[in-house]
Amino acid sequence: MHSQMTARTSQAHTNAAAMARPQTMGETIELMGAVMPFARNAEIYGENEPAEYLYKVVSGAVRTYRVLNDGRRQIGAFYLPGDVFGIEVSDQHTFSAESIVDSKVMLIKRSSLASLAGRSVDVARQLWTMAATELQRTQDHTMLLIKTAQERVAGFLLEMAKRAPRANAVELPMSRQDIADYLGLTIETVSRTLTQLENSAAIEVPTSRRIVLRNQAALSRLNG
Repeated sequence: MHSQMTARTSQAHTNAAAMARPQTMGETIELMGAVMPFARNAEIYGENEPAEYLYKVVSGAVRTYRVLNDGRRQIGAFYLPGDVFGIEVSDQHTFSAESIVDSKVMLIKRSSLASLAGRSVDVARQLWTMAATELQRTQDHTMLLIKTAQERVAGFLLEMAKRAPRANAVELPMSRQDIADYLGLTIETVSRTLTQLENSAAIEVPTSRRIVLRNQAALSRLNG
């Protein structure tokens, strides 16, 4: 009994210390958010729906997209574990969001986080940093879409490598069609370009979802 009381007291002190110390954005989200599971291809939110929450990928992967007037799908971004998405300038979502594979996503009320940011300079600064990161991601994607097919695919692989635990190998949760819709190419062009890069020894494709970057310098030159 004494040991249990001691353990509880120690845990209480730990919790108190955690609440007392300055919190990072990640800690803030984890304290205020709720984790929800989403099955493969499940909708998380739809285009033009009210932007009431901010989202953080806990596990799995998420894509944001919209359907153009001619019926084509345009993917705006891919989000992996640790990434925050759903950041909007207005009160509505400009894209829809779906889980690519079975995923867990943390939801945090946008109004609650905004209220906290109004009281904390540190939280406000981190929110601004997240918004700036998302803006940079959008700008980089826009620049990618004006390049050649080979430059687009090389740029995509380098982007994914930066976000991978092992920078020389990329495990892709998304399909070839997803990649094509992200790069503004046909699936045939994506597959043909990957084959060309493999034949030039820039990459190796052991499986359809795993790509080894054998020559990142060559990919960087292709990416401009």
